[in-house]
Amino acid sequence: MIKTQCVAVSIIGKVLAGASLTSVMQSSWQTNPELTRQQKGAIQDLSYGVLRFYGQLETVLELLLKKPLRNENLHHLLLVGLYQLQYSRASSHTVVNQAVSASRTLENAKGMQGLVNAVLRNFIRHRKTLLEQAKKKEIGHYSHPQWWVDKLRAQYPQNYQAIIEAGNKRPPMTLRVNQRAISVQDYCKLLSDSYMEAELLWHGALTLKQPVPVDKLPGFAKGWVTVQDAGAQLAAPLLDVHDGMRVLDACAAPGGKSTHLLELADISLTILDCDEARLTQVKQNLSRLQMQVEQLVCGDAANPDGWWDGKGYDRILADVPCSASGVVCRHPDIKWLRRERDLLQFVVNQELIINALWKILKRSGKLLYVTCSIFEEENCMQIERFLHNHADASQLPLEEAMFENGQLLPSMRHDGFFYTLLQKT
Repeated sequence: MIKTQCVAVSIIGKVLAGASLTSVMQSSWQTNPELTRQQKGAIQDLSYGVLRFYGQLETVLELLLKKPLRNENLHHLLLVGLYQLQYSRASSHTVVNQAVSASRTLENAKGMQGLVNAVLRNFIRHRKTLLEQAKKKEIGHYSHPQWWVDKLRAQYPQNYQAIIEAGNKRPPMTLRVNQRAISVQDYCKLLSDSYMEAELLWHGALTLKQPVPVDKLPGFAKGWVTVQDAGAQLAAPLLDVHDGMRVLDACAAPGGKSTHLLELADISLTILDCDEARLTQVKQNLSRLQMQVEQLVCGDAANPDGWWDGKGYDRILADVPCSASGVVCRHPDIKWLRRERDLLQFVVNQELIINALWKILKRSGKLLYVTCSIFEEENCMQIERFLHNHADASQLPLEEAMFENGQLLPSMRHDGFFYTLLQKT
């Protein structure tokens, strides 16, 4: 466990310095090839857990320390220890001893074992009081940045606390059944035969009661099922594709929505993304599901002149880059890496993309605008501006009852998304 604590400390430090949690973790697996699956699971839990509750843990640590620590590794080790003491099933005695041992391996932490021992044992003795004190600060209470809490409170005065609570949860593992290969009913039976309990949500979305490694899923290698959030599974059905249509999935990587579209109809699909490396993931998903597409293009959705063949599309899925504020339960690093000023750049880029894609949509064609954001600047305000500037655009109603003006708020069952279906008149 000492090794897992040390690797987690390294990961957390790099993320808080500005790196993506996903990329840092992948790099860590390459740097430490000797790690077992169990160790990787423990490291992932520690890293995600500390970042999920960073606001609370950091506030508690400030209360425990007389003055800030100069050694960042030691600081992050204490956050790991506090997370384990508060949220893991490990015994307090074991957590403290392992943290003390781990501190001996940290750079410039010589002679700090006594401090680690004292801080963690002090938390154990005064846990209730410290947690109550931490709650007096909103960042300590909600484990979200203050600007984020303020914005949610202003935009969702009735729901902001539920949104924050959903953002701090462990994400559910939800499956999308490939109904071209197997029926939902038959796949449910396969899960049951494998002693996996699942709940049916909508459009064939199955949420597992207990997450499992993907290679344990029945028929995963055969393409019978894909792991995809239930909220994300709404995109393909909303686009209303039919056999023979020419369809563009812009900003498509890693390809979950693309493959869903191919499951729904026999279409001529162009998959576009500006990141060549992420297109590799799309190719892997297509291969596993035994699917083929018309084109797989690396290009900028905001500049079709660089890749478009001049033929209009019947349907366009515009899943645009955004703040990802609706998926922080899966990517807790986003809360701490994102800055409020970043929203402006996202909004500008989104506007460029949707305006460019609108020009290559056929008349009577439909464009589905999608974000995984819950901030109004990127969503309803963006669409209001677009409709004002495009007389040939009309907004179509979304029949699903779970939407409120296109917004699907994050919940314990799914992430947060915004959907708007536009038709060129």
